Amino acid sequence: MRKHRTPEQWQTLVDQQRASGLSAPQFCKQEKIGYASFCNWRKRLSDPSTEESSGPGEAGFLDLSSLMGNSPSSGPGWNIVLSLGNGVELRLSQNG
Repeated sequence: MRKHRTPEQWQTLVDQQRASGLSAPQFCKQEKIGYASFCNWRKRLSDPSTEESSGPGEAGFLDLSSLMGNSPSSGPGWNIVLSLGNGVELRLSQNG
């Protein structure tokens, strides 16, 4: 049966492995932990940007208000091209 651990429990295991002096594979074998899961959690917990950044499939936002022009001389005429990959592009244009 697979044991589900909280991020806090994984952090404790990562800390224990570091303090043990054992290599990660040795520690995982001793504690009966899947090595791939341990490595995944160790990486996830050591990268502070992981929790705050948008992952695959999550929405992210980009403020484009600076392209709208705040002065009369900067008038409309912006063109935005968003490349989505695989040759797909989203093009936004403003006329006049």
